[in-house]
Amino acid sequence: MFIELIATAFAGIACAGIAMLLNRITGRRLPRWLTPVAAGLGMLAMTISNEYTWFDRTAEELPEGIEIAMTVENQSWFRPWTRAYPYVERFVAVDTGTARTNEALPDQRLADLYFFGRWSPVNQAPMLFDCAEARSALLIDGADFAADGTVTDAAWEQMPEDDPILTLVCET
Repeated sequence: MFIELIATAFAGIACAGIAMLLNRITGRRLPRWLTPVAAGLGMLAMTISNEYTWFDRTAEELPEGIEIAMTVENQSWFRPWTRAYPYVERFVAVDTGTARTNEALPDQRLADLYFFGRWSPVNQAPMLFDCAEARSALLIDGADFAADGTVTDAAWEQMPEDDPILTLVCET
């Protein structure tokens, strides 16, 4: 976040410098308000660019075995350009490389989910999926397993059969 702030300030300074250079080249015929307006437009353009490229930059840095399952796009009234082209504000990734199964319960999978947000720290949570029943249980506080491998204290929640996270976990 700090680096983006510094980049935005430098974009403003660069655009103001270009406006000042153009003013000097034209023999100081440009209006005086052009320099601060150019600085503001440069900072706004940099901010918009950072919003739209955040998802791609973050997705490229994900290690092997972590796949993006779902994205959430944002549209805001105070950002009118997002009405035409929404940007990805957050997404969920699944660690398919370390997903675990139990031979006694072949329809169940245990996978780590990672929740990424534009201005939020990354959160990780283990989740148990029942592929046959299309349900899941979040295991944030840990889990108690019975001798046969079943989770005894799971709070199961139904999921739509076409849920992208369930689909990704059950295909691996």
